[in-house]
Amino acid sequence: MAALERENAALRELVTVYRYLSGLALQDADLAGVVRLISDRTSSTVAVLTQLMDVLTAASPGVSTDKAAADVREHMVHPRLGQVLRASRLSQRALRLPKVGGMPAIIVAPILVGDEVPSYLITIDPSENLFGEDMSLLVTEHAATICGVILGRERVVAAAARRVRDDLVEGLLLGRGRDNADAGRWAAHLGYDPARDHHVMAIAFDLPASPDVAAQRQRIWESVEHFIGSRAPEAIVSARESEVVVVVTTDAGPSTPALDARQLAAACLARLAELFPAVKVVIGIGGTCRDPEEIARSYAQAERTTQTLQRLGRSGVKGPGGISGSVSAFGDLGILRLLLQVPELAELRSFAADVLGKLSMHEHDHKSEYLTTLACYFRENNSPQRASRILHVHPNTVAYRVKRIEEITGLRLDDYSDRLIAQVALEILDSLGEEP
Repeated sequence: MAALERENAALRELVTVYRYLSGLALQDADLAGVVRLISDRTSSTVAVLTQLMDVLTAASPGVSTDKAAADVREHMVHPRLGQVLRASRLSQRALRLPKVGGMPAIIVAPILVGDEVPSYLITIDPSENLFGEDMSLLVTEHAATICGVILGRERVVAAAARRVRDDLVEGLLLGRGRDNADAGRWAAHLGYDPARDHHVMAIAFDLPASPDVAAQRQRIWESVEHFIGSRAPEAIVSARESEVVVVVTTDAGPSTPALDARQLAAACLARLAELFPAVKVVIGIGGTCRDPEEIARSYAQAERTTQTLQRLGRSGVKGPGGISGSVSAFGDLGILRLLLQVPELAELRSFAADVLGKLSMHEHDHKSEYLTTLACYFRENNSPQRASRILHVHPNTVAYRVKRIEEITGLRLDDYSDRLIAQVALEILDSLGEEP
């Protein structure tokens, strides 16, 4: 009799939870509401995870949302959790990972939006005093179904909003406004504050050929949007065909601290390298803009920077000094802004070879350090004393090397024209990564 009463109580509770969940879907609730309901009813920690194992929302009885999310991240190190997530996605059913050693039991249910599984609902250490294993699975599975309904609805709304936003951003980036008033209205709709400094970042990526290029492009867009949103909530993000454009403020506002665009770009690049190691990413940063009409200029500079980095074959995390990596500001390009207007890189190589080819051959044959010395000599404004301190040699050694460079190349480094030619040739070699 007692067992029958417990079973009836569990069934009544199950029906109640189902009714509440259905009510949440009709009431236009969000994922957090579903997670809180299941957490309260099952006395468990409940969370929604993305495919990338990020916690979208979490709840646990008696603790804050942040603490619940932190607890979930601790449990995500379970050695078999990844396998269960994949099996749940493929079977499109809720699965239970039993308690093993010090690891709690976990129920995983795929959240379906059409045929896609964008995320999972997980219940950690579900209480079995009332529901038992089978009914805990049913509760989690039904909650995941409601989450799918909510996500599907949110996607429709978000897609419509994104189209409007992308159209507005496109107009600003390309300067399509008929007058200043147009640009001002579009910028105001996007939340752009013309009283603060902004930079446009162009995040360009080159995808390897594969059957799921479109899906991978979508994942990159979403990853960038999620990352930028978590670091710079006021930023304007817009996805284009093979790039993501970000308009980010660098001024401290009433609710945000001052933001360094370079640091944000480098952090974003590092995150993308973790998530998509096979994808080549370069990030260009345009100049400062305030007036909405200046956004187009900043974007043109950012785009020109990414094109320069791609043309030079730069990829990876930015290193020290100028454009030695794949994050660069337009101002870093220096003379390359002019040099790379030459259509063929072979023409630049030919010019550098004509000027410094003999010196390069001598360095290769005799292991001399003439090119390094010449570059340092120019950087130190033709001062043998300052160059010697950097090169850790005697000033007379620098003076001797400079004299030998003149003899080998036929240049007169005290002549303005010859000195300029040599400096440009060094810039070409350095930019193409062909000489130290």
